[in-house]
Amino acid sequence: MVERMLSQQAAGVHSIANKCSAKQAPASSARRARGLASYQSGLAAEETVCQELRKEGWKILLQRARTRRGEIDIVAQKDAIISFVEVKQRQTLRGAAECLSVAQSRRLYRAAECLLQSHPAWQYEELRFDLFMLDAAGQMEWLKDIIRQM
Repeated sequence: MVERMLSQQAAGVHSIANKCSAKQAPASSARRARGLASYQSGLAAEETVCQELRKEGWKILLQRARTRRGEIDIVAQKDAIISFVEVKQRQTLRGAAECLSVAQSRRLYRAAECLLQSHPAWQYEELRFDLFMLDAAGQMEWLKDIIRQM
């Protein structure tokens, strides 16, 4: 029985590998250009948010903090509060607000746990997750304390 299950799993892996190894058409230059523009726009949005945070008295601890559990755009501290900041830029503020999914919220929470473990020197009394939304017209909204872990 075990041998049959193992052979079936091996067959499944083999068929998946064959499907993955099929050649994909290269991305068009227009698609690459859109991707690059989107990436650069995202970097600019994050820098705009960092400037706003500094203006409000926050210290930027990390930008684009990558962990094995996910990435957090900005980690900032003001007094005894550490905020894990997600930046969303879309055509409208509503569109930006709607694109933070439950699954992404979980990833943010887990990434924050990893960061706290890897930075034991951080002193805080309160942790929170904030969302900065930016639209195409340059408007920005800051939603504070958006994720609560149950």
